Amino acid sequence: MKIVGKELKEANFTRLCSTKSMLTVNGSFPGPEIRVHKGDTAFVNVHNHGKYGITIHWHGVREPRNPWSDSDGPENITQCPIPPGTSFLQEIKFTTEEGTLWWHAHSDWSRASIHGAIIILPAIGTSYPYPKPHAEDTIVLASWFKGDVMAIIEEALATGGDPNTSDAFTINGQPGDLYNCSSNSTYRLMVDYGKRYLLRITNAVMNEEMFFGIANHSLTVVGMDAAYLKPIKTSYIMITPGQTMNVLVTADQEPSHYYMAGSPFADTTAPFDNTTATAILQYRGNYTPPPSPFFPALPAYNDKYTAMNFTARLRSLASRAHPVNVPKKIDKRIFITVSVNQIYCPNASCAGPNGNRLAASLNNISFQTPKIDILEAYYWSLPGVYNATFPDRPPYFFNFTGDVENISLAPCLDTAVKMIKYGAAVEIIFQGTNLGAPENHPMHQHGYSFYVVGMGWGNFDKKSDPKTYNLVDPPEVNTFGVPKNGWLTIRFVADNPGVWLQHCHLERHTTWGMDTVLIVKNGHTAVTSMRPPPHYMPPCH
Repeated sequence: MKIVGKELKEANFTRLCSTKSMLTVNGSFPGPEIRVHKGDTAFVNVHNHGKYGITIHWHGVREPRNPWSDSDGPENITQCPIPPGTSFLQEIKFTTEEGTLWWHAHSDWSRASIHGAIIILPAIGTSYPYPKPHAEDTIVLASWFKGDVMAIIEEALATGGDPNTSDAFTINGQPGDLYNCSSNSTYRLMVDYGKRYLLRITNAVMNEEMFFGIANHSLTVVGMDAAYLKPIKTSYIMITPGQTMNVLVTADQEPSHYYMAGSPFADTTAPFDNTTATAILQYRGNYTPPPSPFFPALPAYNDKYTAMNFTARLRSLASRAHPVNVPKKIDKRIFITVSVNQIYCPNASCAGPNGNRLAASLNNISFQTPKIDILEAYYWSLPGVYNATFPDRPPYFFNFTGDVENISLAPCLDTAVKMIKYGAAVEIIFQGTNLGAPENHPMHQHGYSFYVVGMGWGNFDKKSDPKTYNLVDPPEVNTFGVPKNGWLTIRFVADNPGVWLQHCHLERHTTWGMDTVLIVKNGHTAVTSMRPPPHYMPPCH
């Protein structure tokens, strides 16, 4: 058992030549790590000394039968925000997870400054399924906004337009040498020649997927989303917001200074931050440093083929100690279109395209956040909070990835959820569409990891595409990108009863309604049913 205290409070930070105050945990950016072993239980007491309500989400933690501590967002899914001046104790059970996950705020855009890594070591008495590293380091990629992030999203919601993009990316809180007023604080990872290092990498960036690499050094990817992979040797990774990766690096180059760099993958016409964060891999020893560190060759921001080449190589370890259990016979199949939409504004009075308001949807339903959390409404049978009407398929089929000029951009507005029987083997096919500004959509599922059994570009073909599925060793993850104008198929067994959010992890898309909720019903026994609520939950106002 591990007891952790987290204090939400304002703190001043100076980046990019200016200083601002922002809400943090324990006054640090990124926030503090939580270190546990597989099988541990952590109790985290969150004290909110900030100005507004906050929820904290334990991203990728299964939370068996206990959605009360998941803190799904947008807020009011499994709990209402923790009010300023109050505390909330959360119980976090680490059961099947082993590797790296992360925690973050899940209220509006507050996760920009409220996030940190979760390190899940192997259970006591066991070890890594690869050579033990000599040392390890945590790498958190994040966004930096000069302005008040909450004000930025509030203005965008008021006008209906795109929110301002970030002003920089950061590596462990620092933008790096390529930004103004930043070179003196660039993060440095000190290494010894010949030693092996485990890098635990988290993408906490708000709206951009990222390429990451280290100059002249090979990366070996061995884990993702707290599950092991067959080792992949590569010069770069593509990591989406919400994903974590464990990467081995051997310090086998001539002792010198080498840049670690993160730059965006954004194959889209939507606005994005096209800058590059750097840190320095620095060898210990006596040598003459170069005038400038060596720089990695990262793919172009719109190189979808290189991004796909990386993600297509991901395979579960699928060993005796770390097996996979991919559902073969499917009980529930759901086909979900993923779209960016527009809501009509009279007299073209909004700041989005065509004078309309930007929106997003799943199966043409733009999710509307209720005033009372859905978990409470479900548990206590409160009427009028949500509708159990999320469909198994979109309202109509069309050439999703082709010419959509004559297709309506307007979504339905609803708090629609999907009810699923306990124990059902579920397959979800996500289909990207060419509506709005299409791009890669990293879909995240609360309460579950899932197997990515197939993906491709174009419209999903129900006859030919299932023949390409990998049912032997697909990656087991909690977040994965639906390719731009393409499709993604996932499978999982619905054996975790509760209320679980599903959403795109690009923050602006979540804000616009690219969300739904899966409610997995109770089984027939106490151990297959949701736990009762704790004695105290943050109140809904």
